[in-house]
Amino acid sequence: MRTRPRLYVSYSSEMALLPTWTQKISALIFFALLVVIPFGVIPGFGFLADNDWMKILSRVAIFAIGALGLHILSGLAGQVSLGHAFFVGIGAYTAAILGGEVGKGTWGLGLPIWIWLPAAAIVAAAIGAVIAPVAVRVRGIYLAIVTLGLVFIGEWMFRSLPFITGGSQAGRKFPGLEFRLWQEEVPLIDFTSDGSWFGVEMTSEAKTYLLLLVFVIIGVVIAKNIQRTRIGRAFMSIRDRDIAAEVMGVADTKHKVMAFALSSALAGVTGALMGAFVGRLIPEGFSLFLSIQFVAALLIGGIGTVSGTLLGATFVIVLPRLVQDFTGLLASTAESGTGVLAAIAAFFVSTAENDPGIVSTLPGTSPGLNIAQFNLLLYGLLLIGFLIFEPLGLYGIWIRIRNYWKSWPFTY
Repeated sequence: MRTRPRLYVSYSSEMALLPTWTQKISALIFFALLVVIPFGVIPGFGFLADNDWMKILSRVAIFAIGALGLHILSGLAGQVSLGHAFFVGIGAYTAAILGGEVGKGTWGLGLPIWIWLPAAAIVAAAIGAVIAPVAVRVRGIYLAIVTLGLVFIGEWMFRSLPFITGGSQAGRKFPGLEFRLWQEEVPLIDFTSDGSWFGVEMTSEAKTYLLLLVFVIIGVVIAKNIQRTRIGRAFMSIRDRDIAAEVMGVADTKHKVMAFALSSALAGVTGALMGAFVGRLIPEGFSLFLSIQFVAALLIGGIGTVSGTLLGATFVIVLPRLVQDFTGLLASTAESGTGVLAAIAAFFVSTAENDPGIVSTLPGTSPGLNIAQFNLLLYGLLLIGFLIFEPLGLYGIWIRIRNYWKSWPFTY
């Protein structure tokens, strides 16, 4: 058995969450590395413990939960959706009403996190279940257009309800990441302030990251367990051939509605955590671009796999920071004005008003693309590139590397 790790002697062992000892040990090591990141003890990656990188990793965690929701709907059930941002907004404003304080012209009940966070999932799931029977009457590109309409409806609705959302371009304050039993003034656990945990001094960014890491692990366990249950197999049969699945006894509409509800629930949790993490959101933030980011995470990471979804979520959130740092490096190289590297950098970046570079580092209107526009361009190019050359995304690249390593030095 030790020399044949892929030999299974029972169906239950093959369908286990982590069926091999290699996977169990790898998952344990990876989880341990994620936990110790805030302490800066990982050689070569100590910079991740800085507050700005802690915030980026927290955003990755929040985004990964929403991407896992879209993975259930699109990756497992095969239902194309461009309306994920709508359900993220529903979850966010459910949390704002239940957990937020009463403001000038805005509603709020000031309830604790153990009420408003599950409520965000329940309300979003309920709305998803109500919308699903209408949406699943169509398929393919038509379903994508229907869900796209939800985003536009959501944008109009969020702008038109200032007593809930705070109004266009203004937004409202969201409840913080604090744990209270009810409405006592001093929270039992405050994740938004520096302090000591079990005798270890930690920043608020580190506390928030560890809390969000717990939610991500819960989301991963939910997604992985759904995939190996009877419901998950029904989802995948509908994805592969819905008519054949229905002929074999799979309730097509029922399972599509379940997929919409589960996906919407995780999107609602994402919205609630996003609002609590940022502190203030405007209605315009739940736009089509947010939905495109979730779709990009699935396509770039590897649609249909939990590992690929997590890789894609990390890539989509970290990419703007990498672009910003790399652009700054090119700008400083171009400004040195000497050598071949300076000439190449000057071709890519614009550091002066009359400098015709591709990417501009100047504030305001200037020649070339700004960082945000360049990120949009990269998203488009990456989506096209992965769809054409590597449909399995980053997960497919990892599979190629793993298979090459396992077969080395043989090529067959």
